[in-house]
Amino acid sequence: MDMSTIALIAGKEFRDVWCSRWFAVMAAAFAALALALSVLGAALVGFVGVAGFGRTTVSLLNLVMLIVPLMGLVMGATSLAGEREQGTLLTLLAQPVTPTEVLLGKFIGLAAALGAAVVGGFAISGLVIAKAGGWAELGDYLAFAGLTVSLGIAHVALGLWISATSRRSASALGMAVLLWMVVVIFGDLGIMGTAVVLKLTPAQLLWFGFGNPAQVFRLAVLRVVHGDLDTLGAAGLYAASRLGGWLLPILVGALTVWIAVPVTIAWAQFRRRGAL
Repeated sequence: MDMSTIALIAGKEFRDVWCSRWFAVMAAAFAALALALSVLGAALVGFVGVAGFGRTTVSLLNLVMLIVPLMGLVMGATSLAGEREQGTLLTLLAQPVTPTEVLLGKFIGLAAALGAAVVGGFAISGLVIAKAGGWAELGDYLAFAGLTVSLGIAHVALGLWISATSRRSASALGMAVLLWMVVVIFGDLGIMGTAVVLKLTPAQLLWFGFGNPAQVFRLAVLRVVHGDLDTLGAAGLYAASRLGGWLLPILVGALTVWIAVPVTIAWAQFRRRGAL
């Protein structure tokens, strides 16, 4: 495995993503909405005396959970499938490169592009927050940004898994949007419905939530910002009491698993199928 080849492919993927119109629109929309929430929080200083990184982090949570997974899934899903459909993937694999180098290069390039967009949006928002409310709770805000990047990379990995098994970009894109709806839009409803039907205990409900990367992310952010999970009811109280100080490392580890497993499966699928 040649690292220089991986870096070359990653750089090309990074540039291609940033040159695409849809990604520029999504990145701009994320930055604009984050900025709008920050400005709104800053405006509250003169009225109710509240602002700062902690409060704005809570307001940004739902925005992040809607936009960032969608960006990651679409980026990953259209990467391999799009080039396979156009025939450029066959040309690439005809060069002195291995499928492993191609997949890793694409994954790193996509992850870097998404990470740059997220960090840019958080940086713009952070400057507004700091000007209005000072630098208090900056560490929590930075942790939130890091968790957001991890959430996006996890969905890039899931998108690559879809792309590795799809021949056409349209079908890959459809599957990505469907998965986004299941994970983000219907995630809470699915957990609540399952808990009611199966009469899950708080412990079972907590571990059931680990099957959804968006829920893992939300638990981690609430743990960082609030320090407790009382807002999540019995499952949150169980997590705080039983796992204690290990909760956040476990959640970060779960996000890491949500990155590593889909990439590994995508790698196995891509090695088997190649450009076909």
